[in-house]
Amino acid sequence: MSARGPRLGILALAMINVAAIVSARNLPVMAEYGWSMLALFALSILVFLVPIAMAAAELGTAWPRDGGVYAWVKEAFGERTGFLAVWCDYSENVAWFPTVLSFIAASLAYAIDPALATDTVFLVVVMLTVFWATTALSLRGVGASARLGAIGTIAGSIVPAVLVVVLGVAFLAGGRPSAIPFSAGALVPDLQIDNLAFLGGIVLLFTGMEMAGFHARHTEDPGRVVPRAIALCVAVVVVFSVVGSLFLAFVVPASEISLVSGTMELFSRVLDLLGAGWLVVPLALLIAFGGVAHLTPWILGPADGVAAVAREGSAPRRLARTNSRDVPVALVVGQGVAGSVFALLFLLVPSVSTSYWMLSAVTAQIVVVMYGLMFAAVIRLRYTRPDVARPYRIPGGLPGVWLAGGLGLAGCVFSFVLGFVPPSQLETGDTLVYVLLLALAVAVLSCPPFVVAALDRRRARRAVPAPA
Repeated sequence: MSARGPRLGILALAMINVAAIVSARNLPVMAEYGWSMLALFALSILVFLVPIAMAAAELGTAWPRDGGVYAWVKEAFGERTGFLAVWCDYSENVAWFPTVLSFIAASLAYAIDPALATDTVFLVVVMLTVFWATTALSLRGVGASARLGAIGTIAGSIVPAVLVVVLGVAFLAGGRPSAIPFSAGALVPDLQIDNLAFLGGIVLLFTGMEMAGFHARHTEDPGRVVPRAIALCVAVVVVFSVVGSLFLAFVVPASEISLVSGTMELFSRVLDLLGAGWLVVPLALLIAFGGVAHLTPWILGPADGVAAVAREGSAPRRLARTNSRDVPVALVVGQGVAGSVFALLFLLVPSVSTSYWMLSAVTAQIVVVMYGLMFAAVIRLRYTRPDVARPYRIPGGLPGVWLAGGLGLAGCVFSFVLGFVPPSQLETGDTLVYVLLLALAVAVLSCPPFVVAALDRRRARRAVPAPA
């Protein structure tokens, strides 16, 4: 520990990333593919996860500042584009919150009556109650949410993810047959576009890999610590994601996997088989509580980011207004209202899993806009700021940075387009309505920075005095 305060080492920084990424909530998405998920995981790791890790390591060590992606994109393209990046981080949460809330509600259902996990009215009532309770807590300041969030890191993410693996091993060790018998042919994915739709959502399995770059300035030697921490995090995330998804597929047949309650279904089935069904209720309560704790910091964090941009003048100043506890009330309450509207989607579409997927698709589409800007920034800054010291550089010189950034950009475009394809595994209703709903959601969530820029240009023109 130095006079500047505690420094983060490789393990500590890696665990910050792991806590932000690892969650059993996302495993059902890839479990739908059975053994072919291995090929799809390999593709996604190559074109998305590895480029994110490399870009975050270079940007985080060259510009180790508060603000993360906002600071990097601003450095490359200016304040307006930086505002778009941080706005995407804020607005994607509006669609993401209901997916986490539905997982919380479905987990809670297993503590009461598992049949409630598919009751949309029950889910929505619990979702809105939890959402506004955590929003009210967030208005009390970062201290309250941080304390709850620290508990959620373990209870809501790490414990369930580890349990998926442990119970999967216990299931197979008992000599029970797998729901996905192995064969060489099973490893080959069906490449029809509607069958690959879930692949666009794999972005959400890896979102947060840039977190280590955010904390680069808190390390003693960023050039050594950040890349190694990211490499360790990549290894842990890949193992949990691949093994956890496989074990879920082993236990629960693909036709019965719910994107919302699939993880609890695995827990329930295996614990019953092991004669420990009584553990389902306390486990469901633990996971539900952990989900609430995991959700709370995200309600305040991105809103603080937008407020910081507003204080710099790149966003409307009124968004920077805070209460006595330094909370940007308008931004927090605004996302609460918008998130509640998105939560009502569960009452309007054919199934709970369909609602969950549509919200996940919108979240992924907004997220890849932010990541696309990050990949573009790492390429551009090699040209505009070549003299800046980079303790870690993407290897291979300019061709290397173009390869990593180009693969990342291609992965972002692919994920964005794929998000509009209705998955064959779900009943999504009319295809045109499905696509239009997603397009409308993406447009509404991403357009505010463009509206602000247009209004600023209009005010600037009015301020110019007319020629004499």
